[in-house]
Amino acid sequence: MSSTPRRPRNTEQPRRSQVMGDRTPAATTPQGKVYVLMVESTSAATSRRATEILSSVRKMCDPVLREAVSSLPEPLCLMGGYHLGWWDAEGTATPQPGGKALRPALTVCAAAACGAIPRVALAAAAAVELVHNFTLLHDDIMDVDQVRRGRPAVWTIWGVPDAMLLGDALHALAARVLVTGLPGRTATAAVARLESAVIEMCQGQQKDCQFRSGAQVDVEEYARMAMGKTGALMGCACALGALCAQADLSTVSAMDTFGRELGMAFQFVDDLIGIWGDPKVTGKPTNDLARHTMSLPVVTALGSGTAAAAELATMYGRDPDSMDIARATALVESAGGRECTQQLADRRVRAAIAALADPAAAADLMVLAGLVARRNH
Repeated sequence: MSSTPRRPRNTEQPRRSQVMGDRTPAATTPQGKVYVLMVESTSAATSRRATEILSSVRKMCDPVLREAVSSLPEPLCLMGGYHLGWWDAEGTATPQPGGKALRPALTVCAAAACGAIPRVALAAAAAVELVHNFTLLHDDIMDVDQVRRGRPAVWTIWGVPDAMLLGDALHALAARVLVTGLPGRTATAAVARLESAVIEMCQGQQKDCQFRSGAQVDVEEYARMAMGKTGALMGCACALGALCAQADLSTVSAMDTFGRELGMAFQFVDDLIGIWGDPKVTGKPTNDLARHTMSLPVVTALGSGTAAAAELATMYGRDPDSMDIARATALVESAGGRECTQQLADRRVRAAIAALADPAAAADLMVLAGLVARRNH
């Protein structure tokens, strides 16, 4: 397997964190500090810019991902390409949406914000995407989700054992991509950071599964779980971008914090989508309430002390098969779960921006932060 191009010495420093040019103006307060306007609203221009960033990074990472997956033995290669949307279950090329590519975009944009050219972070970006997809494969099994990205999940076609093994293989590929695609010391640091994030993710996922057993959960407990389950990998994605740019430790740490806070916002918005999302847009059913999932809107609603909270608690104490989804949805909203969750997501986005030492140099990261706050899939 050929190596991903190694990072050359920078002879030219980008003006900002542009992946595709200088299109997103910074907004400043009277004190000269950049302030994230996208938290409150996402303009059409910002939305278009976010789409451009994601599309550009997806195209840049695609060759690295395809080379890595093609190195797998069959049927893992076939399964991997199917999961990533490259072909159908028979191996016939039928390109399907392969995910948002948000995490690799964060890696590339973080590297650019630190003064590097995008391609120095492609190996790291691909590794993060491989780990993300490894977790999706395992999540579908644990959640018994039969649909992923609008078509049958891998485990429903090839079975649970093969789907689990594919996830393990993608995890292994991520480490190999880092080792073969980055300079020695950078690769060592990147692998260590990525594997630490995976351990933290496993801890968060274990807590999430524990919550489903009927345990009482408050907002602080939920936030700790979400930091592990979702925040850890997004923090790692941003930190790896800074590592690839040869940034100093304080900058790497700041990027990690940015990604973690953004990951928390992502999870909170994901919880909103799990109840109020449109399956035609998300590519999966909105079944959180049907499964009695203790998502943040439910946790905040149950803790509101309202009559709606009491009724919702009674419903959650019954057999899930008897759940009146429409009524439960109305109760969560009436108890303030929807509004509170969006407010908490916005707060996390603001915390992410506050972690950046120089937000003015991170225009594309700002755009992605705005996308996370108001996404619908």
